[in-house]
Amino acid sequence: MGIKYFFSDISDGNLAFHVGDKKENVEKNREKLAIKYGYDNHKLVYMNQVHGNNIVIVDENSPKLIEDCDAIITKTRNLPLMVMVADCIPVLLFDEKVGLISAIHAGRNSTFLEIVKKTAQIFIEKFSSNPEDIKAILGPSIQKCCYEISAEMAKIVENSFGKSFVDNRNIDLQNINMMQLNSLGIKDVYISDVCTKCSNKPYFSYRDDNKCGRFAAVIELK
Repeated sequence: MGIKYFFSDISDGNLAFHVGDKKENVEKNREKLAIKYGYDNHKLVYMNQVHGNNIVIVDENSPKLIEDCDAIITKTRNLPLMVMVADCIPVLLFDEKVGLISAIHAGRNSTFLEIVKKTAQIFIEKFSSNPEDIKAILGPSIQKCCYEISAEMAKIVENSFGKSFVDNRNIDLQNINMMQLNSLGIKDVYISDVCTKCSNKPYFSYRDDNKCGRFAAVIELK
């Protein structure tokens, strides 16, 4: 058993159907991506992400598009899971010992609703994962340097999570998610240092261009 994952970038094209791109373009980009990384595009499970905290456990009999959802979990081998982003945090959570993977969409609202923590709790409570065996990877996303919000919202973040996550009106979503995972005893957390807005790395950024496409993280249990 092994776990395979990757993050696409702009060179792989837009992978989301909901951003005004032609359906056939998105389908072509997804097919090319599957060939490039060696998974079955016809098995791919992805979400209609709504910035909530709904988490769905999927298997080979699940629909390929999971509605009203921001995290998917599976124990099924050779079932690739996808999360699509352009500034929000693409989070991959996995436990190689139990054979369990998840793809999570952690934008601001979902982070406030503790989606990553709640997904990890399902790993622990439903699938008997040991927190020490759970790994989390937070991919390229908008970082504290560029994530400015209203003064009122910044105050809410400070009151809810602590002053260390706020710098004037800029907030640190990555470390809020890490704190939530650490609270469950999950210490193996990797955070990409790439800011999608200012790094000049090849990732879509909604803050930079609100008509942009979406890049993706895909994870698969082999």
